Amino acid sequence: MTARELNDLSAIVAPPQTYTPAIIDPDRPRWAEPRWRGVLRASLIWAGSVACLVFVPLILLVPYVIYRIVNASSQAVITHLESDKTFLFLSVLGVIPAHVLTFLMCYLLVTGRRKYPLGKTLGLSWPSSWSPLKGMLICVLIAGALFGGGALITYYLPGEKTQLDMLIESSAGARIVTALLAVVTAPLVEEMVYRGILYPAVANVFGSALAIAIVSILFAGVHYLQYQNNLAVVGVITLVSLTLTAVRAYTRRLLPCLVVHLVFNGIQAVIILLYPFLPKPETSPQPVPGELLSLVTRLFS
Repeated sequence: MTARELNDLSAIVAPPQTYTPAIIDPDRPRWAEPRWRGVLRASLIWAGSVACLVFVPLILLVPYVIYRIVNASSQAVITHLESDKTFLFLSVLGVIPAHVLTFLMCYLLVTGRRKYPLGKTLGLSWPSSWSPLKGMLICVLIAGALFGGGALITYYLPGEKTQLDMLIESSAGARIVTALLAVVTAPLVEEMVYRGILYPAVANVFGSALAIAIVSILFAGVHYLQYQNNLAVVGVITLVSLTLTAVRAYTRRLLPCLVVHLVFNGIQAVIILLYPFLPKPETSPQPVPGELLSLVTRLFS
């Protein structure tokens, strides 16, 4: 057998080689090149995540509304939707498939359709100068400071009850699903979209300072329509996003942001579950620090 025949045979027998870059930089991921195309891809992922939150829950809500209309007048059904416990429960339950679909979109983009490792591409590791213990301690302190600051803001700048307040008060099922979302899917999905994908794409074009501002505005803007009757809550959401994105810029890693978000939401999830047992104000509908720390629990996302 000639050398040429041996080469042809080895090409047939050898498994196909996939390209794996020697160094994977979370700040300059392969999917974000060229830079403007990376911004476009990140923008489409962000728009897709918003569309999932708006339209995917309709899969559960529309059949229920049709069922109610068939068994009652349409005007009566529409008028009482905001107080319909089943409707409210289905609206929060529908966020689960929305988050799953968003995660799949992010996964396919970040991994280049399973060509590159998800964790390394996103930066799901501690900075080299941090030990795991040091990283956890720093993240817990940041989350605690954010929670305390948010409680003070909502106390001194009171506002009306939001959609989330009504959701938590509606039923035990809605509270449980909301708490699960807060610690199981929301931190991972939102950090992937905003700090894992949007931030590096925008920072590569406009720089880190402007990227922090843009990502924070987009994050707060998504929540504005839901919380527009309570600007203090929108302010706290903006503060949280600014802090998380600054942590991403400083550490050049996504894991610290994910841990801070998880701890912050975990505190709120416990309070959400304890809501029925907490003292309620006697005269004012506006919550006070003794009840849910001024309902900072609104920030479950």
